[in-house]
Amino acid sequence: MVTSLARYTLRAAAVSDPVPATVLANLNTALNHEFPDGEPRFCTVIFGLLTPERGDVGFHVVLAGGGHPPAVLLRADGSADHLPTPGGQLVGVVADAQFTTTTVNLRPGDTLLLYTDGLTEARTPYGGERYGEEALLAFARALAPTSAHGAVEALTTLLDSFGGELDDDTALLAMGVPRLDAGQ
Repeated sequence: MVTSLARYTLRAAAVSDPVPATVLANLNTALNHEFPDGEPRFCTVIFGLLTPERGDVGFHVVLAGGGHPPAVLLRADGSADHLPTPGGQLVGVVADAQFTTTTVNLRPGDTLLLYTDGLTEARTPYGGERYGEEALLAFARALAPTSAHGAVEALTTLLDSFGGELDDDTALLAMGVPRLDAGQ
């Protein structure tokens, strides 16, 4: 029930005001309104607005997070870092939750990776330790620069290498701006 309400509300809220922090605030209000006290009514969400830049040279991305792991930005120059989404408390927990946005410009060769905590909480074959945010960041730094497809493929292969079943569902979403050829 929470998932279907969240999907519907996110879509409807984005039509009237697509600012990511406002969309999450509207979802937070809907969850608090629909579920009486004591019932589970929370979720994690990362919501973004992707706008093409002039001249087709990239995208301006605005993100707001609600309890969701931080995105990872893999740059064309080979660097990679977490993209912080400050104030990202779970959506639906408190009625007066505050959500803030973070922005980034994706340039040719850059890739933005979004993922669920199933990735960082996956157990490795090395003593059953959780993979973790720092291991993911080290992996991304070794992988950068890469395309969106390359990032998802590499992480899927990594998860497969852990063997066995995952403790939690895992979703990966990557978006990237293709590199410009030297002649373009």
